[in-house]
Amino acid sequence: MDRRDFMKASGALLAGAAVARHGFAQHEKQTHGGRLVLAINRGWRYHPKFVEGGHEAQFDDSGFDRVVVPHTNVRLPWHGFDDKEYEFVSLYRRKFRLPAEARGKHVFVDFEGVMTASTVWINGQRLGEYKGGYTPFSFELTQHVDFDGENVLAVDVDSTERPDIPPFGYRIDYLTFGGIYREVALRIVPSTFIENIFAQPKDVLSGSPSLDVLCYVQSLEPESGALQLEALLLDGDHTIAKATQTVSAPGAVGESVPYTVTFAKLKGIELWDLNHPKLYTVKIRMLRNGQIIDEDSRRTGFRHAEFTDHGFELNGRVIKLRGLDRHQTFPFVGQAMPARVQRRDAYILRKQLHCNIVRTSHYPQSRHFLDACDEYGLLVLEEIPGWQHIGDQAWQDLSVDNVSRMIRRDWNHPSIVLWGVRINESRDNHDFYTRTNAMAHRLDPTRQTGGIRYFQESEFLEDVFTMNDFGWPLKPPNHPRYLNTEFVGHTYPVKTVDDDERHREHTIRHARVHDQLASNPQYAGGIGWCAFDYNTHDDFGAGDRICYHGVMDIFREPKPAAGFYKSQCDPEEEIVLEPAFHWASSDEATRFSIAMVCSNCDHLKWYVRNGDEWKLAAETDPDHEQFPHLKYAPFSLDLTKVRHPWGDLRIDGYLKGKQVISRTFSGRGVDRRFSLRADDQELLADGADTTRVVMRVTDEFDAIRPYANDAIVLTLEGPAELIGDNPFALFGGQGAVWVRAKEEAGTVRLTARHPRLGTQTVEIAVRPAAQEQA
Repeated sequence: MDRRDFMKASGALLAGAAVARHGFAQHEKQTHGGRLVLAINRGWRYHPKFVEGGHEAQFDDSGFDRVVVPHTNVRLPWHGFDDKEYEFVSLYRRKFRLPAEARGKHVFVDFEGVMTASTVWINGQRLGEYKGGYTPFSFELTQHVDFDGENVLAVDVDSTERPDIPPFGYRIDYLTFGGIYREVALRIVPSTFIENIFAQPKDVLSGSPSLDVLCYVQSLEPESGALQLEALLLDGDHTIAKATQTVSAPGAVGESVPYTVTFAKLKGIELWDLNHPKLYTVKIRMLRNGQIIDEDSRRTGFRHAEFTDHGFELNGRVIKLRGLDRHQTFPFVGQAMPARVQRRDAYILRKQLHCNIVRTSHYPQSRHFLDACDEYGLLVLEEIPGWQHIGDQAWQDLSVDNVSRMIRRDWNHPSIVLWGVRINESRDNHDFYTRTNAMAHRLDPTRQTGGIRYFQESEFLEDVFTMNDFGWPLKPPNHPRYLNTEFVGHTYPVKTVDDDERHREHTIRHARVHDQLASNPQYAGGIGWCAFDYNTHDDFGAGDRICYHGVMDIFREPKPAAGFYKSQCDPEEEIVLEPAFHWASSDEATRFSIAMVCSNCDHLKWYVRNGDEWKLAAETDPDHEQFPHLKYAPFSLDLTKVRHPWGDLRIDGYLKGKQVISRTFSGRGVDRRFSLRADDQELLADGADTTRVVMRVTDEFDAIRPYANDAIVLTLEGPAELIGDNPFALFGGQGAVWVRAKEEAGTVRLTARHPRLGTQTVEIAVRPAAQEQA
């Protein structure tokens, strides 16, 4: 049964002149040889309606809001809103002047992501429409710009759910929001330039690996004479290899032609691995008569990743995959979060939950998130936009183009080990999926493909059979290369305010799936549904526009089931002891019966205190009877068989007879402490940089009090704005807002006042940021 059935049972192909699809590397200003990349994220003017004449250069937009990209077209509550509130056409305008060095070169505007369809204008001239919210697109501006004066870029952004654009055409189980929600840049290049770079490591396990670098050269004007490509392989700032290749005859005007530069038999190369994600940089220079006319670079890693008939192998070692699916949406602003916040999700998944893989459900996600996956050693299954529905031929053509744009943007990420080239949970379509697989294999022969389905009888056109299996027990693998890509999720949604019995069952359901996955090497592993709660339509979720399917809530705070994922790491990485309960005597149908703890210890001692003295109540070992295949099985204590007076609880964890961790929980049932914590202490004054600030009510031992629902009054001082409700009503004893820097330096103070537990303040330093140059 797919998710839609479960819910029912239980209640222009290419952008006109979109020539360059490159890596979209952006900073405030980059100058490489004859190339100049100028970020244009600040200084936009925004109006939430179509405006007659709003595309013209002389139009007076002084009455529009001044906004900074990433930008959402409307801010919303974190739940209980109508998605129609963001489904409208809006207008963005950005004035700019080109630097003197742009003269004689070609000018492009590069959009990383706009939801959902974008009609782009320059100085009143319509350039065309791009259909799609998750993939990058570009337009050439050259023939319409004023190289000496002011220019005006205008974008009509249609954020409605248009049935001609994937993933739309029928209902989808997530919200897409609206706006220019990823970064924008001007790219100024010579008439012949490096359009893309694909670094392909070869023979990485040989001890003397090689590296084939495909340099895509594009000519926009007729080119005569030979050019030379010079490639440098860098370890940090140190050049460890150099290679050259002559470009004898550039291709036809407008076409991108690949040339291969090879680094052979490299020595001393460190492999990219989960615990040692070593990254190198490939820098490509294009020279004419010894002079650099263009230059670009990409990061890469040397690793061998392959799904086999005995599981997933990374660098010759079998690794059982254990991960979660991720939606890239956040409270209040939807998808419009900048680099720091996107990167934080990768940190949470890899460093806090100790996952080794994430799936970008159900669309290509922020390059900042993928960059962080590269840096943290988090594997990625990246997939194209879609959810169950396959549209007409034009819709399918767009989807095939999505495959191309996704791969050409992201093919250098060593973290990506599988391309998802099938619409999530769709029915078979032989011709369509033959095309998507062929596109993926043609562009990237180094990676395998997968296609997310929910029925095993599906035609298998990909390299890996990727399967959403929400049943129990799991279906046995029916193909030699088999990966479970969704489980639990919608079949057992859980809120942070639910009782101990439900949280325990939620934890058990995730643990038992991974236990079964560990029982058979043909299971490559599993990716659970899902990491974080997310917004949805009215016919899904819990009736408040939230799917509570995550092991963490929408604010990125853990539910007890998150402790299971966290506990599956080696104790050398972190010693973990996480209860799948809150300590209360009767938070179940009758009384508290089974206390479950997720831990990588090998023995637990349980103590109870009613007064001053701690008394040993029980000792437990990992529950290998219920979870026989897990290396770090949860612990279970039957409280109905333990005689103890009610009081405080202490659990001590042991490894090889030595106490290594201890957790204490109050039995008093009193909200004792209110805390405020920012993820970061510094931001950049670029108008977009953002950090999360978490509010919690706890007992005297810092354990969450899940029924605290107080209204917290917030006061913000300094050069920043608050993203979130104010007052903020805690949910499950916790919650979060975000602080977004303005475009001036200074000190930000966020003060939070609890009605009974006092006031807490955090300070965040906002450091100066370079000015944009256009």
